[in-house]
Amino acid sequence: MSVHPSEPAAAATARPALNLVRLHEMARRGEKIVALTCYDATFTRLLDEAGVDVLLVGDSLGNVIQGLSSTLPVALEHMAYHTACVARARPTGWLVADMPFGSYEADPRQAFEAAAQLMRTGAQMVKLEGGGEMVATVRFLVDRGIPVCAHLGLTPQRVHALGGFRVQGRDDAAAALLRADAAAMAAAGAAMLVLELVPSALAREITLAHPAMMTIGIGAGAGTAGQVLVLHDLLGLTTGRRPRFVRDFTRDPDAGGATLGVAEALRRYVVDVKAGRFPDEALHGY
Repeated sequence: MSVHPSEPAAAATARPALNLVRLHEMARRGEKIVALTCYDATFTRLLDEAGVDVLLVGDSLGNVIQGLSSTLPVALEHMAYHTACVARARPTGWLVADMPFGSYEADPRQAFEAAAQLMRTGAQMVKLEGGGEMVATVRFLVDRGIPVCAHLGLTPQRVHALGGFRVQGRDDAAAALLRADAAAMAAAGAAMLVLELVPSALAREITLAHPAMMTIGIGAGAGTAGQVLVLHDLLGLTTGRRPRFVRDFTRDPDAGGATLGVAEALRRYVVDVKAGRFPDEALHGY
């Protein structure tokens, strides 16, 4: 039976607020988790009405809100401000906030202070980039009651060290390191893991290997527990070259590319992720 695009909106208004237990239940039964970036109260309400499960206040706000060329200049106070804006809309979706560059790398105590500030403004989980070198930090946060989402593959805060925006984990050595880093994050207690620009077969392998750590893919194929996109990319507002893994959901392929409104585009994204129609690995995977 097909799902009508309006159904997620109705479900969102009736659903109880999502938490880690409910998200894990969704992943266990094979229901795809739908995530999107969000930076303000107005879009928060639209995302929640569309049925988005995870709202990520991403440091991508540096690119799409502040007009920066990278996420590196984004400061903790910027993240706290936008997290508070999203939290005020009281979404039923799970609210995750990025920890910006320079706010957590020095030591676990620095990370705790930054994470605590984001939690006080309304975040329910914090996200940080890095693998094995972040084990002590992730464990320190989790032991103190702060849920953590890890981020592996293309890590934008380390884009200069990675040599640009390139797919990660293509060769055997790089794939082995990603596997090891994912295992380290799972052992440290990370409840969620974003896999960005990772070959689809490797992302699927990591997902199956660590069922207690929900994987959220972006440019990582369809085998992850969920999907995330930058909101502005989904709405066709990408500046410059559009990444291959992005689809403009404001264009209706069933109506000759007719333009859809924002609310309908968001609903279609939710429906297509839940139904396994996005991403199409032939077009949007690696």
